[in-house]
Amino acid sequence: MSTRTPLTTSFDGLEIWFLTGSQGLYGEETLRQVADQSRAIASTLDGAGDVPVRIVWKPVLTDPAAIRRAMLDANGDDSVIGLIAWMHTFSPAKMWIAGLDALQKPLLHLHTQANVELPYGEIDFDFMNLNQAAHGDREFGYIQTRLGIARKTVVGHATNPRVTSEIGTWARAAAGWNAAQTMKLARFGDNMRYVAVTEGDKTEAEHRLGVQVNTWSVNELAAAVEAAEEDGAAVDALVKEYEELYDVVPELRAGGERHASLRDGAAIELGLRSFLEEGGFAAFTTSFEDLGTLKQLPGLAVQRLMAEGYGFGAEGDWKTAILVRVANVMGAGLPGGASLMEDYTYDLVEGAETILGAHMLEVSPSLTVARPSLEVHPLGIGGKDDPVRLVFTAEPGPAVVVALSDMRDRFRLTANVVDVVEPRAPLPNLPVGRAVWRPRPDFATSAAAWLTAGAAHHTVMSTAVGIEAFDDFARIAGIELLTIDESTTLRGFEHEVRWNAAYHRLAEGL
Repeated sequence: MSTRTPLTTSFDGLEIWFLTGSQGLYGEETLRQVADQSRAIASTLDGAGDVPVRIVWKPVLTDPAAIRRAMLDANGDDSVIGLIAWMHTFSPAKMWIAGLDALQKPLLHLHTQANVELPYGEIDFDFMNLNQAAHGDREFGYIQTRLGIARKTVVGHATNPRVTSEIGTWARAAAGWNAAQTMKLARFGDNMRYVAVTEGDKTEAEHRLGVQVNTWSVNELAAAVEAAEEDGAAVDALVKEYEELYDVVPELRAGGERHASLRDGAAIELGLRSFLEEGGFAAFTTSFEDLGTLKQLPGLAVQRLMAEGYGFGAEGDWKTAILVRVANVMGAGLPGGASLMEDYTYDLVEGAETILGAHMLEVSPSLTVARPSLEVHPLGIGGKDDPVRLVFTAEPGPAVVVALSDMRDRFRLTANVVDVVEPRAPLPNLPVGRAVWRPRPDFATSAAAWLTAGAAHHTVMSTAVGIEAFDDFARIAGIELLTIDESTTLRGFEHEVRWNAAYHRLAEGL
């Protein structure tokens, strides 16, 4: 008997371990103070509202065997998504070599100290013995760099909102990485014929990112949809949910001339959801060139599943599906969302250039707080019945669009920081979810840099997490990130692309 497990997109059950370095040289009394103060720092981080993952304090580490054991224990605990390390006193870095060599989880180096202000009138050498992070962390930084350990470094007191914000963002990136490590992705059919950017090395994706990317016949999905059609009560209940959540156009409502199309859309959602849950999939792709016996290209179902946290890529683009799922996990609990997006067309009015992004059907309603309209329109592609879909415009505000591309010898993330804006005029005849944005630093530089990077035309748009989260994710994953933002110049960007090519080929070895 098959089991169905609904997808979760939360940080429940996840932990980040807080490790403190010292040494036995200081004696028991000092080490007790180290433990008390490090426990207090961990507690402060655990209680910070912008740190979404539980911070778990671990006993102070003072010798190589204990350090290595802590790393191995973290590796073997599926609930642990990362480690924070702080050298409270002076922890000779050679003690950390075996442990850091063994570590397989993301690492953040917190450079802090117990006190905010120096008590100048009270400082004696006992105080100096206890509070040595200023050079203890430098020792630790040296050995991490010497060993080539990828990590994020955060500097400042644990009560500083900037510090907790940076740690919280890194924790979200670590959760995204953890989700990738266990992700199963279902490709329904193959990618769109002749399209270059939807291709990629699925074996390397599993090696680099942990994602299992495999293919299932579209007609296996169609069979699940047909089974759902037979459950009239379930279809009725889902149609009722649609009517409560969305502005359903009259022709799709009960008694309307296109009501059967809405029921077909509901059956597709029920069948697709059951297939994904039974297979334990967190992401999927479809292609309008391979729809089997499905009555419609899945539109409404895909939009709703993305809004719940699933990853999705159109036209078989499994790399974008991975990225949408990762972005959904990183943004869990934050306002905004993540969605498949595609740069479609431009407004080239000088000084007011914007990009209109959309897709045929599949843009997530998590990009809006407004009530979407549920409509049916001809697609003109795919040769199936007119599909139902949610129509809306994304909320104005900061966002980032990110593409994952296979560059043959490595994966590359390209990210553009953008500002979603209101369209300059209504879009009454564009029956899809859409977003209008102004790219940073400006349209011409952004577009030229994107083309220079060879970045894909499919992206994830995130309005929940910004560029810092993707920067942290790329560092954890060990993959290239090219960023286009307010400081980008085309000349500098072209140089970075060339330098990166040399670096990554050298880093991988012969």
